[in-house]
Amino acid sequence: MSSLPRTLLPALSSPPGDRLEVVSAWDDVTPYQSWRPQILVPATFRPPTAARVFAVVNQKGGAGKTTTTVELAAAWAAAGFRVRVIDADDQEAALSVWLLPQFPQGAPQRSLRSVFFDECTLLEATYPTLFENIDIVPSGLDLKRVEYDRPIGAEQALATALRKEAEQDGGRSPYDVTLIDGAPSLGLVTVAALTAGDQVLVPLAVGGLDLKAMASLDRTITSVQEKTNPKLDVGAVFLTAWDKSGFARQLAAKVSEDYPDAPVFPIRRSVRAAEAPITERPVRLHAPESTAAGDYGQAADVLMPARAAA
Repeated sequence: MSSLPRTLLPALSSPPGDRLEVVSAWDDVTPYQSWRPQILVPATFRPPTAARVFAVVNQKGGAGKTTTTVELAAAWAAAGFRVRVIDADDQEAALSVWLLPQFPQGAPQRSLRSVFFDECTLLEATYPTLFENIDIVPSGLDLKRVEYDRPIGAEQALATALRKEAEQDGGRSPYDVTLIDGAPSLGLVTVAALTAGDQVLVPLAVGGLDLKAMASLDRTITSVQEKTNPKLDVGAVFLTAWDKSGFARQLAAKVSEDYPDAPVFPIRRSVRAAEAPITERPVRLHAPESTAAGDYGQAADVLMPARAAA
C-alpha cells in the first residue's frame, strides 16, 4: 500500500444561521423571494440500521453525481464510518481523478472493469485514498469494455461481488457504507449499480432539462425493481446548484410528490465547491466554510446519523 499519510477529514462548525431548517412538509405560503431552502424529511423516513449500498445515479451529466458521492463519503468518514466509493463512470475526469487511489508499488492495478470480467474480487480492486476512512474501487476508460463486450451476468456482477465479499467477512460488509458513482447514462454498468444498491440517491440540478431526464431514470428504476432488484427504492433527492427561485420551489414540490418517502436536500450553489476537484480534496477539506460542505454534511447526518457508525 501507499506509504503516504492519510488525512483525517474534519468535523464542520458552521454558524447556526447557515444550517438549513429541517421540515416534514414544504412551506408553500411564504413568497419565494422570502423563502429559505429547507430540508424535507418525510415523517415516514427511517435511517438505516445496517451497512448500506447507495447508487448515485442520474442519466444527465452536470447534475452533481460525483460531488454528491465525494461529499457524502467525506461527511460519513469524518463521522467515523468506514466508507468505500466505487467509480462506475468511465469518464477520465470522474471520481478516480478526484479521490486518487493509492496503488501498491509493483502490483497489478485492478479496477471495476477487473471485477466485471472476474479477474479479481471487489476487495482486491479496492484501494486506500489519501483520506482516512475512505477507500475506492477505481475506473478508467477501459470500463467501456463492459458495455461493448457485455460479459455474462454483467447486470448482477456488482451485486454478486458485494454478496461474496460479505459472506467472506462473516456475513456483513467490511464497510459501513458503499457509494457507487454512476455514469451520466443508463447503460449496462449503471443497471449493475442499481441492481447492487439498497437505495438510489438522485442528484438533480435545478433546471428543466434535468427534470425531463428524470422520466427515463424512473423507467429504469422501475425496470430494475421488476427484473433484478425488487428491494431498490429512491433514498433521497439532492437539488444541486440551488438558487432561490420560483422554479426551484416548484421542482422541490414536484420531486417530493414523486418520491413521498424520500428526503429532499437543497445543495446551495457554491463557487468554492466547484474548485474542489482541481485540488484533489473534498469540499469539506478545501472549503469547510462553504454552504455546499454544510448542506452535504446535514444530508449525511439525516441519511446515516453519526451514532450509527460501527
